[in-house]
Amino acid sequence: QVQLVESGGGLVQPGGSLRLSCATSGFRLDYYAIGWFRQAPGKEREGVSCTSSSDGSTYYADSVKGRFTISRDNAKNTVYLQMNSLKPEDTAVYYCAARPGFRTCVLWPEEYDFWGQGTQVTVSS
Repeated sequence: QVQLVESGGGLVQPGGSLRLSCATSGFRLDYYAIGWFRQAPGKEREGVSCTSSSDGSTYYADSVKGRFTISRDNAKNTVYLQMNSLKPEDTAVYYCAARPGFRTCVLWPEEYDFWGQGTQVTVSS
C-alpha cells in the first residue's frame, strides 16, 4: 500500500525557515518521481518542486527558486523540502505526491498518482 505522510509544517515569521518531510512507504522511492505541491485558500493546487527518479534532476517553480531546496534520501524513504526566506505568499497546505516509473519529474499535479494528506504552512508576523 503506497503511503506518503507529510510533516514539518507550522507557523513561521516572514524570513524564517521550515523543513518539510515526506515519509513514504509501500514502494521503492528510487523508482518514483516525487513532487511537492501547495494549495492556498481559493487557489488551484500548484507545483512547487520535484525530484526525478531517472537522473536525480530537480525542478522548481519560479516563485521559490533560490529559496527552496528539494532533496531525497532513498535509504530513509524520505523526501525533504527546505524552505528559506519564507514569505506570506508561501502560506498554503503543502502536499507531497508520487509519480511511478523511472522518469523525469514534472510540476503538473495531474501527472501524480499518490498523494499525502498535506501539512499546513503559515507565514505571518
